Amino acid sequence: MPLTPLDIHNKEFSRGFRGYDEDEVNEFLDQVIKDYEMILREKKQLEEKVRELTERLNYFTNIEETLNKSILIAQETAEEVKRNAQKEAKLIIKEAEKNADRIISEALAKTRKIAMEVEELKRQAKVFRNRFKMLIEAQLDMLNNGDWDHLLDYKLDDEAVQEIAES
Repeated sequence: MPLTPLDIHNKEFSRGFRGYDEDEVNEFLDQVIKDYEMILREKKQLEEKVRELTERLNYFTNIEETLNKSILIAQETAEEVKRNAQKEAKLIIKEAEKNADRIISEALAKTRKIAMEVEELKRQAKVFRNRFKMLIEAQLDMLNNGDWDHLLDYKLDDEAVQEIAES
């Protein structure tokens, strides 16, 4: 058990034949008591400071642990978000490729249909042209034919005119 300033103050020394000077010993003991009290006060202050610093260290250690856990959770969440984004991007790309293939197929089908329709229209135009040409040639033949001359020479008698007028 450590000495207290009171223990030092109350200490009695036995007297010997040629003992120490009592005033000198008391003076020295008084100085030891003051120094010892000062050291005890400093020790108490330092213990208090150590306690406060230990509490602060524990507080900051807890904060550090919490931050480390938060960082790990944030990293895991970021990785999960990244993985999900990559999956979604792949799905979007697949869907876009599928739509592009469908659009291209539809465009090719429409192109083929239009090409067939154009060819059909060309064929019909050719047939129409030939028929129209034949019609015009037939009409020209009729005009060039001598039957028109015969009609111009034809005369109606009075009875025929009368019949036509009555009808």
